[in-house]
Amino acid sequence: MSTTTATHAPTTAAPAVPGLGSLLLTGSIAAVAAAAATAAVAAAGQAVGLSTAVGGAPIPTSGFAVLTLIFSVVGLVIATALRRFARHPRTAWIRSTVALTALSFVPDLLVDAAVSTRVLLIVTHVVAAAIVIPAVARRLA
Repeated sequence: MSTTTATHAPTTAAPAVPGLGSLLLTGSIAAVAAAAATAAVAAAGQAVGLSTAVGGAPIPTSGFAVLTLIFSVVGLVIATALRRFARHPRTAWIRSTVALTALSFVPDLLVDAAVSTRVLLIVTHVVAAAIVIPAVARRLA
């Protein structure tokens, strides 16, 4: 009596690449979270006596949220393009957005505002980046 053992070649499935919908949903949720967080940081700064006045006019707390949403949408457009055209979209995303975050400090450093206001503005950029960049990066292959 002979027994035959069937052998199966190991299957190597390509890792699943998150779809565009997943990227946009995750990015949108991160954008809303970042908008809320930057508004909260601005409100907390005001609560402890920091001014949000730039050029003599105060930035309303809602302005932090709105601008965060606008630039997060710009970021999602960039992520979508990188997903399509970059050889390594996650690496390109992280490098690009970290560089853009650093560049976003330049206007904050140059505005007519108190040093504490400039620092508060920079902190809001870092908070938004800390929320949006990793969330979107997880959805890029």
